[in-house]
Amino acid sequence: MKKKAITVALATGLVLSPMSFTVDAAKPVPNEQADHAFDNKVIKKISSENMYNNIALLSKQPREAGTEGEYQAVQYIKSEFERYGYETKLQPFTIQEWDGGDSSISINDQVFSGDVHTFEGSINDRVTGSLVYVGLGSKNEVGDDVAGKIALIERGSYSFYEKIQNVYDKGAIGVIMFNGEGRSGNSFGYTYEGQDIPAVGITREAGLQLVDQLKKEDVQATVSVENAGAVDKTSYNVVAKKEPHPNKDTGQIVTVGAHHDSVPNGPGANDDASGVAATLELARIMAKTPTDTELRFVTFGAEEKGLVGSYYYADSLTDEEIENSVAHFQMDMVGSRDAGELIMFTPDGNKNLVTDLGASAGARISGAVDYGELGRSDHVPFFLKGIPAALFIHAPLEPWYHSPEDTIDKISKEKLQNVAEIVGAAVYQVARPDTPALEKARVAPNPVDYDFDDRPL
Repeated sequence: MKKKAITVALATGLVLSPMSFTVDAAKPVPNEQADHAFDNKVIKKISSENMYNNIALLSKQPREAGTEGEYQAVQYIKSEFERYGYETKLQPFTIQEWDGGDSSISINDQVFSGDVHTFEGSINDRVTGSLVYVGLGSKNEVGDDVAGKIALIERGSYSFYEKIQNVYDKGAIGVIMFNGEGRSGNSFGYTYEGQDIPAVGITREAGLQLVDQLKKEDVQATVSVENAGAVDKTSYNVVAKKEPHPNKDTGQIVTVGAHHDSVPNGPGANDDASGVAATLELARIMAKTPTDTELRFVTFGAEEKGLVGSYYYADSLTDEEIENSVAHFQMDMVGSRDAGELIMFTPDGNKNLVTDLGASAGARISGAVDYGELGRSDHVPFFLKGIPAALFIHAPLEPWYHSPEDTIDKISKEKLQNVAEIVGAAVYQVARPDTPALEKARVAPNPVDYDFDDRPL
């Protein structure tokens, strides 16, 4: 335990030493020849082609957690880690996935011909009543006349909770919601605990047709939801370990990670096959690189379900592993040509060892990287365990985030290369065999100033 504290203090002192000079964060640091050799040992081996090819392979199909697509991706990632020589294991865990069962609508005793989507959390029930249009479902739009009827609601402006609660409070017995302006499809919507009402979604076109029909005549509707509910499925983390040189082991652990799952119906080329590809590439080049630190490369499942995989991994760590873990580097969406500039996010908006190392590495390579405050990714569970952690991501995000358009043709090899070089150099700085004596080493990188940036994701 004491060894860890001394090592981290030295590494932190390296980049924050008050005796050190600062540099213009917009320009690469003028390094000595030894500094270039320090980085080049790692970054000259990084191949954007390797990363691009892995993204192409992983994004051939969606990888939603708990599906066959995720399992196939997991098997490929595991085989790649093993090919590089890592001790690799799968870490299965259970997730609860919503199964919409069977839902249907009838309009004036005629079966509705369009697709019907069950709201997540909807109760199973079959109700029949007059259909009433309540606009966007605000409190001002929902009157007492909705009691005992089925509410037709347009998506937008207010949360699903508010819309459904407003009609539920007025006695509605069912909900049909149609998609909002500019949105396609009908896969949306969820109800909350206590909102005991069957609720389904339809397309915008179908919804507007019902609105027009209501202007001409009374409409009787039936909403039926059957066999809906939560089911258990299995997702996976992939964990690869590289032991340090036995004669130079500091007892420290550094983790590099990304999430391999995608959203439903999304190929997830940037989110987050790009992060996985960068993780695999750094694992490849570190496999034969001497270190005095245990390196762990982890890809997480079920990030899109609420960081389930990374929480599971963090909770599986022993107290000793947590104590010895000095840094976690998370890469999420690091390759989009249409996203903004690279930034390092921490959950509390404070600098830490990872951002110090990342900013210093960035300055040596392409310019110091700023930091900001954001959770929402797999660095959070590490942070909550007291492990310095940061998310490396480009922000603002690209327009096709979480959409079927997140495809390989939108990936920038230059951005992939840049992020992998920065994270790779930062990881190697803390894991190279001459730590913890970095302050005395000729290859000690120069410290940099880097700023807080409140740009949105």
